[in-house]
Amino acid sequence: MANSLHKTTGRWKLGLALTLVTASMWTVLPLGLKILLEGMDPITITWYRFLMSAIIVWAILAQAGNLPSLRSLNRGVIQLLIIAGIGLYANYLLFLFGLDRVTPGAAQILIQSGPLFLLVGSLVIFREPFSRGQWIGFVVLLAGMLFFFNQQLGELFGGFGDYTTGAVLILLAAVVWAMYSLAQKQLHKSFTSLQMLWLLCGGAVLFYLPAVKPASILSLTNLQLGMLFLCGLNLVIAYSAFTEALRHWEASRISAVLSTIPLMTLGLLEICDHWFPILGQSEGLNSIGWIGAMLVVVGSMQCALPRRKILA
Repeated sequence: MANSLHKTTGRWKLGLALTLVTASMWTVLPLGLKILLEGMDPITITWYRFLMSAIIVWAILAQAGNLPSLRSLNRGVIQLLIIAGIGLYANYLLFLFGLDRVTPGAAQILIQSGPLFLLVGSLVIFREPFSRGQWIGFVVLLAGMLFFFNQQLGELFGGFGDYTTGAVLILLAAVVWAMYSLAQKQLHKSFTSLQMLWLLCGGAVLFYLPAVKPASILSLTNLQLGMLFLCGLNLVIAYSAFTEALRHWEASRISAVLSTIPLMTLGLLEICDHWFPILGQSEGLNSIGWIGAMLVVVGSMQCALPRRKILA
């Protein structure tokens, strides 16, 4: 069983570069989606994003004569594709439904638990040890989340209101994202990154089709149309880079880099709030909230890099 597991190429510099591309794409994504949610429902947004991605990736693969052969699929590969597809499709919907109820910065802090769930899954499946340092990181991450939401604790724990519902949905999105990531890592043995992305995007177009409202695109403003196009490109670029990064670099290292996304998003939101108020979704954090955001990043890194002690 252990010999059949995916092994990286060891080209860590390429893996790091691809991970940074993914981090950049996911940093700006919640802001674009939040604007888009004002004019289109989450299911239709997700369907359009996958449709655009499927067309773009198909054109690239067809031009290169590298479309995947479905005849070679065996039961194991089909099962992994189903698991990866369910995880990815559920992640997109849960995140959007949650984002509709919380701010982009809060969503990024909560979705940060995704790399942690990925790490735990990797530890179970790939039998890596879980060190004392990782447990410390886990505690620091949880403390950071509490500090970050210090201004919303009453709203979060005072009852199952809209904000709490959004937070729970995003945490669920993190869980199914980890499920997707673990499944698609094994699929590298059967498909290239682009082939895998095309199969998953094509499946998503069919999966969401019964519930979409395509005509709602006609009511979008020019800004929202632009965001829809950019969010579609974001999917292709981010997930192509992410899946290719997993080919070259360990999942734990990738998780550590992705843990910086919340701070990057919060910084972007502050810039937008100052220079582009029409785009702004600033958190209005107090000093405790900023400390919490930094603790979330440090805790995530400590969990993901057991051999590099970030905490003394």
